[in-house]
Amino acid sequence: MIPAELLRQSRIESVAQSLREDIGDGDITAMLIPEDRVSRGRVITREEAIIAGRAWVEEVFRQVDPRVTLTWNVNDGDRANPDQLLFSMEGPARSLLTAERSALNWLQMLSGVATTCAAYSQRVAHTGVQLLDTRKTLPGLRLAQKYAVTCGGCHNHRIGLWDAFLIKENHIAACGSIANAVAEAHRIAPGRPVEVETENSDELEQALAAGADIIMLDEFSLADMKKAVARTAGAAKLEASGGINNDTLVPIAETGVDYISIGALTKDVRAADLSMRLETAG
Repeated sequence: MIPAELLRQSRIESVAQSLREDIGDGDITAMLIPEDRVSRGRVITREEAIIAGRAWVEEVFRQVDPRVTLTWNVNDGDRANPDQLLFSMEGPARSLLTAERSALNWLQMLSGVATTCAAYSQRVAHTGVQLLDTRKTLPGLRLAQKYAVTCGGCHNHRIGLWDAFLIKENHIAACGSIANAVAEAHRIAPGRPVEVETENSDELEQALAAGADIIMLDEFSLADMKKAVARTAGAAKLEASGGINNDTLVPIAETGVDYISIGALTKDVRAADLSMRLETAG
């Protein structure tokens, strides 16, 4: 779970950066419109989508012009149908047009992530597995994307390198063994989750003996995953990783592993198709 204050600060900074890159030293096209003209607008989705990103849209308009008012017809996590009204807005026409692209960029990108996650999670809803995101996020947008993952019914892995241990092959080699790496992790930060990546049954045994909280089964066969589930019997949580695609997702979930981590939840983003229409109010 992303701490609320961390997410809020990230949102403010990320929106500000998105506005700087779009507006620069001023929206010269918006200057064609009389400064005192007030308009109304509406945003619809052109396709079915799981909505995510309301707070980012609100932050865009707040930073551009706090006089703009928004009226929402959906909440984050809602499923929207083609041509459905998502929200309407009213305020200075210049401000509505200046904020338009940045607001839609945030909403369509985050809704795209949420929609992808919903499709994955629905396929394994009959199992007890949790689908996890990874650190394979768009640079600078990690917290926003990880928030959107939760709107789509999936879950967050560690946020970054600071909140949990994930001991991989190179860490093990540098520490000398799995046992040494896990022991050092417990010494450095008692209570922090310690996960170990394993590539075979021998490494699985070492991770269990060392007291790992979570054991990643990297590129294990289905047969070996089932054996690992039987072997651990609750002694540690198991996470499947590597080789996850449309064909392997459900069979892997049905092995009984606790988690499946999928980089595609955030790194292969297809934005939702949204549209804004403006009308003059006065």
